[in-house]
Amino acid sequence: MYADDETIHRILTETGDTWAVVGLSNNRARAAYGVAGVLQRFGKRVVPVHPKAETVLGEQGYASLEAIPFDVDVVDVFVNSDLAGAVADEAVAKEAKAVWFQLGVVDEAAYARTRAAGLDMVMDRCPAIEIPALR
Repeated sequence: MYADDETIHRILTETGDTWAVVGLSNNRARAAYGVAGVLQRFGKRVVPVHPKAETVLGEQGYASLEAIPFDVDVVDVFVNSDLAGAVADEAVAKEAKAVWFQLGVVDEAAYARTRAAGLDMVMDRCPAIEIPALR
């Protein structure tokens, strides 16, 4: 409902390889850590975004999207749905090309705003499930 196969394929294969993962920390028990590892294995550069701004999976972390001193292609969102809309708005301001809300993260108003701003968006899906299916 919030993603069609064409959009998923485009984000994973054509949009770019720099993924800011919002909510990524060194907590290996969190889904963000496992998904970020899968993204790396498939050639994506993972940029951790977390208030701690810690280095995760060998990549320097940043406290916010705004603090990242380079362009990001996709913003992958691992925060609660009530916080996700603000992250989507930050992704638009950062001039990302796409936003990906993880499984269980749903904000229909943010989806509409993000699409209206011209970004591709996937919601309530997981790239770690989708990307292996591309091969």
